[in-house]
Amino acid sequence: MKNILIINGHPNKESLNFALAEAYQKGAVEAGANVSIIHLGDLDFDPNLAFGYQKRIELEPDLVESLAKIKQADHLVWVHPVWWGGLPALMKGFIDRVFLPGIAFKYRENSVWWDKLFTGKTARIITTLDQPSWYYRLMFGRPSVNQLRKAVLEFCGVKPVKVTYVGIVKKATAAQRAQWVQKVYQMGLRMS
Repeated sequence: MKNILIINGHPNKESLNFALAEAYQKGAVEAGANVSIIHLGDLDFDPNLAFGYQKRIELEPDLVESLAKIKQADHLVWVHPVWWGGLPALMKGFIDRVFLPGIAFKYRENSVWWDKLFTGKTARIITTLDQPSWYYRLMFGRPSVNQLRKAVLEFCGVKPVKVTYVGIVKKATAAQRAQWVQKVYQMGLRMS
């Protein structure tokens, strides 16, 4: 049985992102996967990495539980809006606090190389935009995707990482939103 973890980075339960996360979960459960979901807005943790990597801060219980789910997962599904070209602050703080040296990766002594401790996992990023995806890529270089895909997930060994863009959200009709939710539900059925 495939273990899937969905991480929803939008704090608003009435958001399209919340509906997309729930749709993926529904499809994957129907397909027979073991699915967990983390709504970052429900967690109780300090997103600030107060001492950088100089001093380790103990993980709050919600982060300990989240890390256990990440370690158990075969496939990670990240759902988030693009705000100011990047990830929501809460999602960035979650990554800072959980994807730590010795947990997600390990630098090799006297080397520029590192060990990728999440090798064997795959991922999908589902991101919502208020602009066409081609514009986000050409004008801005898709910073949120590059950060999450390359600088976090692939850096830690998660591969392949597929990306789905949803938008233009601000102009969307109820029918368009329903189509997007259905599309993500179908992804869940395929567990991709």
